[in-house]
Amino acid sequence: MARPRSFDEAAVLRTARDQFWETGYAGTKVDDIAAATGLGKGSLYGAFGDKHALFLRVFDHYCSEAADGTRRQLEGPDETAYRRLGDHVHAIAESVVADRARRGCLIAKSTAECAEHDEAVASRSRQLFHDLQQHLTACIAGAQRAGDIAPGADPAHLGGLVLAVLRGLEALGKGGLAPAEIRAIAETALAVLPKP
Repeated sequence: MARPRSFDEAAVLRTARDQFWETGYAGTKVDDIAAATGLGKGSLYGAFGDKHALFLRVFDHYCSEAADGTRRQLEGPDETAYRRLGDHVHAIAESVVADRARRGCLIAKSTAECAEHDEAVASRSRQLFHDLQQHLTACIAGAQRAGDIAPGADPAHLGGLVLAVLRGLEALGKGGLAPAEIRAIAETALAVLPKP
């Protein structure tokens, strides 16, 4: 009979996430994660598999949290859809501005580093971006039904545009763009949505 685990799995995954976030996939060694978590390498391998398996678990969990958080922020009645969309865009901009260490987004960082040669990361990234665009599209369609965005515009195309702006803000923030410029881009993204 296997011994029960004597560590908090969620805490270990958070610590591993922070290590991958800080140093990237290639720059992270299992020894780094072991030191940060206080677990031996054998315990890490036994619980999570190799470094790649651990990274994929961390990345998948982070992507799921991002998609769920976006869905919760954007879903609701048509009458408040445009306000929720604006709140979401502003929240992302403020999150970028608040990232003083310019750590950036784990999703963007991992996708840029790994997706070209790691199909599992590429596939999970594509799924996440699809989910985010679907949530944005549904919110925009609600704003169209409420009369806040022109009904003739394709909501999926507008959702893709907003997604591209939000992902771009994260990259610009990591590059050190001034907070005022980040906020101005967010405002402009909302202003260019076609009005009825």
